[in-house]
Amino acid sequence: MTLEEFKEIQPTIPKLPGVYQFLDEEGSVLYVGKAKVLRNRVSNYFSKHGDGRAKVKTLVKNSDRIKYTIVETEQDALLLECTLIKKYQPRYNVMLKDGKSYSYICVKKERFPRVFLTRKIEKNGSVYFGPYTSKWRIEIIADLIRKLFKIRTCNFNLSEENIAKGKFKVCLEYHIKNCEGPCAGHEEELNYNEKIAQIKNMLRGNFGEVKKHLKNKMQVFSEQLEFEKAQEIKNKLKAFEDYQGKSTVVSTTIKDVDVFSITKDEKMAYVNYLKIINGAIINIFTQELLLNLDDEENEDLLSIVIPVLRTKFNSIAPEIIASYEVPLLEKGILLTVPKIGDKKKLLDLSMKNVLYYKNQKLKEAASKIKKQTSAERILTTLKNDLQMSDMPLHLECFDNSNLQGTNPVASCVVFKNAKPAKKEYRKFNIKTVEGPDDFASMEEIVYRRYSRLLREGKSLPQLVIIDGGKGQLSSAMKSIEALGIENKMTVIGIAKKLEEIFFPNDSVPLHINKKSESLKLIQFARNEAHRFAINFHRDQRSKNFTKSRLVEIPGVGKTTAKKLLLHFKSMQKVQEASLDELTLVVGKALANKVAKGLDMVK
Repeated sequence: MTLEEFKEIQPTIPKLPGVYQFLDEEGSVLYVGKAKVLRNRVSNYFSKHGDGRAKVKTLVKNSDRIKYTIVETEQDALLLECTLIKKYQPRYNVMLKDGKSYSYICVKKERFPRVFLTRKIEKNGSVYFGPYTSKWRIEIIADLIRKLFKIRTCNFNLSEENIAKGKFKVCLEYHIKNCEGPCAGHEEELNYNEKIAQIKNMLRGNFGEVKKHLKNKMQVFSEQLEFEKAQEIKNKLKAFEDYQGKSTVVSTTIKDVDVFSITKDEKMAYVNYLKIINGAIINIFTQELLLNLDDEENEDLLSIVIPVLRTKFNSIAPEIIASYEVPLLEKGILLTVPKIGDKKKLLDLSMKNVLYYKNQKLKEAASKIKKQTSAERILTTLKNDLQMSDMPLHLECFDNSNLQGTNPVASCVVFKNAKPAKKEYRKFNIKTVEGPDDFASMEEIVYRRYSRLLREGKSLPQLVIIDGGKGQLSSAMKSIEALGIENKMTVIGIAKKLEEIFFPNDSVPLHINKKSESLKLIQFARNEAHRFAINFHRDQRSKNFTKSRLVEIPGVGKTTAKKLLLHFKSMQKVQEASLDELTLVVGKALANKVAKGLDMVK
């Protein structure tokens, strides 16, 4: 992407927190990043005084477009960035490919549950809260839980039987008043479970329930004249209220929900989907729908898309938040159309994303009308120059190579979207032709190539280029007509001297401007076919050197045989050469050995 191209889309990028993605021409994600202000962050990549790193310059050069997603906070951006990096493994996110996971607070499913930090989620019935984006914050939360609610940290199996038998003794945590000793039967299970319930309320964001619980306990102690305990609860309440005012925990009162919003223009509808798990956005996706009728209602469109997207993303969320009342096929799913509160904020966020997505699509469509990619421009020019009915997205070029009839070979190179598709290049050993007959060789390889494509059910090229003039072109057309595919492709020949373009059954050549991009593409394909054929021919000659009668002569090795064959061009001429001629090439001693070995001494 160039600076000029970026300036066209810069005004459409919002000044909001979010995640941005650099994509290449094929739509592959090259880089994922987060931003507090999307427009400012993305603009840095195109500024004159960028960070100067070669990686960043290469990223911008290889990028074709930029995609972005709006979120509410920087924490949400961080979580979504992590999710997308793990999903796409972008090439330029080197430092973020370590599979880093965020922290959760686990309330273990067991008698007298433990509460601890973890990065690993196990499906064992335990309850997990998070993810938390800041290690510092989660440690503050864990420390507050320990201060407010004295819970155990040991991993003993506190079954009724074990406690009754007195298997465990209280530890230091009990003596320093960080635990009330459930392991030794000093704390009842009911009291312990009340604390666990309040911890869950706190982590879910139900701060009111926690404050109410602490105030009730403080009141009870006051009425019982246990003022020290009441003061202790008061101090805990103050610490909790201080935490509540500073908390930036990602998890909210909303747990697992799917959020859908919709907008339309004259031709398309766009449905945005937010996937929320444990209060955090883990995926954002916008589905496009091509409208058939102008009067299609938003409710009807949502009823079609919602089950499709839920299936696509394997969602089992028990609640759907949507911008309209929608009839749902799934039973037991709660549908909410919120007017106020946190759920309305989520719906507004989804609506922001879908509106920005629609505006970006409209801008891209308008931009595409104004400009073409270099490949589109070249292929359009080629299509017009050759008066083709179809765009030559797939073209193939053939060439022969032989050395005075020895080791005849041929090549076929393939271009897709005006670029070489080297994995699809093919090389041929000529099987049915003896001697240097380029016409017959061309007829053979063209027939072999396209009979195989037809047999395997593969697509044919829109354009076939034959390296050579009218003779080679006529030979190629014999095979193409024999296969009955002459009307399924355009076939041309290119003569090397004047770069003339010949068409079948037309004696008048086409002259394309020497500076034309279409002629340069034809020449590029021709040169590739020639290079590929020459390399293959050279390889075949090298193999045949080792099989030559020369290396069977005592004292004559591969190097000497290669010198002779390169000089005399063929085995027959080596046999016909005089002793003096051989001496000039390999010296007197080797010449005598060669002459004797070939029974050439007279």
